[in-house]
Amino acid sequence: MTSPLLLASNSPRRRELLLAAGFEFESVAPEVAERFDLDLTLREITALNATRKGMSIARLQPGRVVLAADTLVAIDGEIIGKPNDLRDAARILRRLSGNLHEVCSSVFVCHLARRRSIMFYELSRVRFRRLHQAQIESYLAKVNPLDKAGAYGAQGDGAEIIEEIEGSYSNVVGLPMERTIEVLAQFGVKPKRA
Repeated sequence: MTSPLLLASNSPRRRELLLAAGFEFESVAPEVAERFDLDLTLREITALNATRKGMSIARLQPGRVVLAADTLVAIDGEIIGKPNDLRDAARILRRLSGNLHEVCSSVFVCHLARRRSIMFYELSRVRFRRLHQAQIESYLAKVNPLDKAGAYGAQGDGAEIIEEIEGSYSNVVGLPMERTIEVLAQFGVKPKRA
């Protein structure tokens, strides 16, 4: 039987979070370029990207519940997306070093055939440890920063660079599960196991 839930993402972290929560779903990578308009706020950009990703898949599968998300990082009002290369990743980590920054994820859930959708966002604050160049190089040797907003991941080796997270940990990973579980339940999608 086909799962009613479609994840509009090719993020391995979002897949892992949903699987760990017990959801059955299929993943489809949306063929939508992420927007990065500097005249929009962090919340507006993530909401725009999540909606565009979700609708691109929902139009192809109107009878399924589609979940899409977008996560970005901002420090002192400057929005930081995914790094262009390893050199850019090192620059971003130096910028975040010893500082507090925000992580915003917008989540879009829709069922096009029922003409129903819900959009929400989650904001977490992350404080980095003060990092020396050798620590940055060591971290970048262990992870692939190129597919991560802010050039880092909270999971795994993230403990080496993160001092503290205020708010949802799973939001920093890429999908705020606490609220996502509640919203999916409103669409009749519940975990198969807890």
